[in-house]
Amino acid sequence: MPSLAPLEEYMDILKGVWERGILTHNGPLVQQFEKDVNAHFNIKQSVAVNNGTIALQMAIKALRLKGEIITSPFTWVATVSAIQWEGCTPIFVDVNPETLNMDPALIEAAITPQTVAIMPIHVFGNLCEMEAIEAIARRHGLKVIYDAAHAVGCNYKGRSALEFGDITATSYHATKILNTAEGGACIATDNELHEKLKRIRFFGHNDKKDIVEEGFNGKMTEVNAALGLANLKYIDDVLADRKTKYNYYKEALKEMPGITFQKIDDEASCNYSYMPVIFTSEAVMLRVEGELNKNSIFPRRYFYPSVNTYTNIVAYQPCPKSEDVSSRILCLPLYFTLSMETIDKVISIIKSAL
Repeated sequence: MPSLAPLEEYMDILKGVWERGILTHNGPLVQQFEKDVNAHFNIKQSVAVNNGTIALQMAIKALRLKGEIITSPFTWVATVSAIQWEGCTPIFVDVNPETLNMDPALIEAAITPQTVAIMPIHVFGNLCEMEAIEAIARRHGLKVIYDAAHAVGCNYKGRSALEFGDITATSYHATKILNTAEGGACIATDNELHEKLKRIRFFGHNDKKDIVEEGFNGKMTEVNAALGLANLKYIDDVLADRKTKYNYYKEALKEMPGITFQKIDDEASCNYSYMPVIFTSEAVMLRVEGELNKNSIFPRRYFYPSVNTYTNIVAYQPCPKSEDVSSRILCLPLYFTLSMETIDKVISIIKSAL
């Protein structure tokens, strides 16, 4: 379930949209949403867009990348789609099966003369090894674009995790910690890159409305920004609630044989946006999922299958660790209005199934 502000608060913000008659084209609410997000998360600047996939494409386009982009197979297909839509080739590097993030120790072996960038994913709000990845990128002259769809509210060493790399792309989709129903953002601390991202978002227009570069329609609407502004008011409560419920689940299930959890190296940096549970085998996971479904509880198999196996759109590249963990992972219900009674029911069903 999405985290939503009270409907009346959203409607109050929408009244101004109807009065002004401005629905899109970098309207006042989009500008206010960007300003408030930047202030709340201590970000220098950001560019709000209509979805997280477009944010990834904008990042690739802004950096003028053509060639191979190293990424993780343990992700949603949008990561790969964005790379391919921009004329680049995804090269998969397997994951650390404990953290579920790209394994930096495997990156250099995947670098070729055609490699232009690395695109790591902060899986489930668990930050990847940014220092190691960026050190590799510097040694080889590569760009770094973070897929931070899960990472709103994450911090690293006193900074927002959204400010690392050349560009970070995030998502404000309905399933995310902060949502605008559909939406996303690009974050670049470099001013020239920031201005370029704004132009790409609006068909390549500059401030004088001249077309100065190739762009597309990546604009966020006022209706979406209004929802974002309403929801942003409650983001600290949502983040605290997620962590409380995550820890409740983990405490109740940690002694169960056959269950492990994603390794979180820095608990203070994680936003606990998902509740992944890893079982000993796919058969065990399917048994648990089936029992939950019988009780009208529908966990999600994030991410299954491993994206490197999507042979209708990519050439297969073996990533045995990602393929293995993706077959036996299940994300349990975790959302703001989820009651502790329902969590207890989920825990009870899992214990019974095991």
